[in-house]
Amino acid sequence: MSFYQNVFELIDLRSFSNLWFWIALAVLWSTASHWVLGVPYDMVVRARRYGGQSTQDLEDIARININRLLFIGQVSGLWLLGLGCFLLTSLAVLGVFYGVELAQALFLLGLPMSIVWLLSLSTARLIYLESATGEALCSRLTRHRLYVQIIGVISIFVTALWGMYQNLAVGPLAG
Repeated sequence: MSFYQNVFELIDLRSFSNLWFWIALAVLWSTASHWVLGVPYDMVVRARRYGGQSTQDLEDIARININRLLFIGQVSGLWLLGLGCFLLTSLAVLGVFYGVELAQALFLLGLPMSIVWLLSLSTARLIYLESATGEALCSRLTRHRLYVQIIGVISIFVTALWGMYQNLAVGPLAG
């Protein structure tokens, strides 16, 4: 047996049967739901609970991240949208028409995260237009977090279904 055969036998390179893919999926959604518009959610909880300096800190970090997101959207939003659509379309074509499992896995990670990115841009715009502070800011960030979690649950469910299908269709039990 050659070195490469040993490596490929030891490490399963198929995405949906690889434990690292599922760990990456869990970390991705855990991180996405904790960092709401770049603000750690524990700051929102602390601002609601204690007020005062905690609320001021939340408003400051939210203002910085919202201005950053809106600036990126205004300066290079169309380029990012075009690049994102190109990458997602490429992954979809490779995954669906050519059966590349890695492309399917990356598409199932990328599509929902692009929806979260658009939702983040929209929420940042709303907070900016409302000049939300205090409880209004906390509730807007909490609502955004809930939407991200809903998208995450749906994404994990769809990815798990597709992964099980792939493992049954391609795995050792397939005829």
